[in-house]
Amino acid sequence: MKSELVQIPPEKTMLVSLLFLTFFLAIASPQKNPHFVDNHSTIVHLFEWKWKDIAQECENFLAPHGYAGVQISPPNENLILNSRPWFERYQPVSYNLNTRSGNEKDLEEMSRRCNKVGVRIYADIVFNHMTGGDGYGTAGNRGESSNDNYPGVPYSREHFHPPCAIDNYQDAYVVRNCELVGLRDLNQTQEYVREKIVGFLNNLIDLGLAGFRIDAAKHMLPEDLSIIFGRLKDLNTDYGFAPGSRAFIYQEVPGHGGEAISREDYTGVGRILEFWHGNRLGTVFRKNDKLMYLSNWGTEWGLLQGSDTVVFIDNHDTQRSDATTLTYKDSKLYKMASAFMLAHPYEGVGRVMSSFDFVDTNTPPPQDSNGNLISPGFNSDNTCTNGYICEHRWREIYAMVKFRNVVEGTGINDWQTLADQQVAFCRGNKGFIVFNNEGNIDRTVHACVPPGEYCDVISGDLVNGKCTGRVVVVDQNCDTHISLYESEMDGVIAIHQDSKIN
Repeated sequence: MKSELVQIPPEKTMLVSLLFLTFFLAIASPQKNPHFVDNHSTIVHLFEWKWKDIAQECENFLAPHGYAGVQISPPNENLILNSRPWFERYQPVSYNLNTRSGNEKDLEEMSRRCNKVGVRIYADIVFNHMTGGDGYGTAGNRGESSNDNYPGVPYSREHFHPPCAIDNYQDAYVVRNCELVGLRDLNQTQEYVREKIVGFLNNLIDLGLAGFRIDAAKHMLPEDLSIIFGRLKDLNTDYGFAPGSRAFIYQEVPGHGGEAISREDYTGVGRILEFWHGNRLGTVFRKNDKLMYLSNWGTEWGLLQGSDTVVFIDNHDTQRSDATTLTYKDSKLYKMASAFMLAHPYEGVGRVMSSFDFVDTNTPPPQDSNGNLISPGFNSDNTCTNGYICEHRWREIYAMVKFRNVVEGTGINDWQTLADQQVAFCRGNKGFIVFNNEGNIDRTVHACVPPGEYCDVISGDLVNGKCTGRVVVVDQNCDTHISLYESEMDGVIAIHQDSKIN
């Protein structure tokens, strides 16, 4: 048959090009905006909390103290394991929204109440794999890794990669197509699997969620992730999001170096959880490096560009698996490292951990004899009871969340190296902070803020015009005398324009 050259009118050529560009952007555009409300920053991971308790926490504590969002535990049905350890939440049985934290109705109520007070909700999402064993899930569905049978989705054998173990991190194919610790590995290249995942995430968007933390992203192809996230709905405007807002995506891609897969492979998809951030600050505050060297904190320390990251000191994995990680068990050093994270203008979105107490890697969350989650209780000083640590309620941490909000838009100026393990710096003329990781400080430093008396937000609160902690006096030259001794409970002093007494 004779072929003919078809001429396309110029205006149609332009239309085709625009349609292609629109499609490409929908697939490829990274989704890095967390959609924080004004004058709020920092996400808190309320690990293994119930949805009803999170709703109350948004209203009673998080919003009043300037927190911007909550990362919740995986919201979909998971396999029920003996003794109910925390990691059962990372063994999906279906995408039904029914877990120990609550059901879909509870989830929507939490989302509505938190969004109403300006606190966004981000779900920890698991779709790299299904279970590593057989049994029943929290919504009553059967999950069988032995038969690749998950009728609650449904998934069957053709939706999984052939069984194999991840035994070589120098081989990208093995890392992305074999089983992570025996969990059945889904094949996200298949259209059917993609559409099931898209449906799951779109349901959460309908319920008012602002974005997703992607578990085990390193074990999936970034191209597949881009396609999946490009097909998601815009965020639901009924919950206060601007029209056209796209879900915030941040991905678990641990970067240990020397492996076939790097963090940079995924920056075109969304933000990356920057594991090196907490690792390196832990090294410094444990005195295995010098605090003074943090003067060039950021990419020169091997970190990704801040606009590509979510940063943290510890998370639910590293606090159990990495002996070098600072956790609530290293109380003073942990508070100091958290203060540095929240005081520094590195652009990563900050995330604070809120833990429950544990004695080993398998310790379950606080629960009753029937395996039901127990709610946290609260002391008069804002700290928690019932087995919850609630680092986000420690004054030294929530005060620095406020500090971060107040100094937003400023950079670091007047960095002052006082000794190898003693530094101070300003954030414009809005805030000043000093760290003492060894020895004693008893000297005058430049504070940058306007003259007056300020409440040190680390040691106390400004209540009815009076400071319940240390008062810092700034003179007419914007200098102040600092006395901060190694024996003190806290190794940080911080003031800002909103902590001025007079």
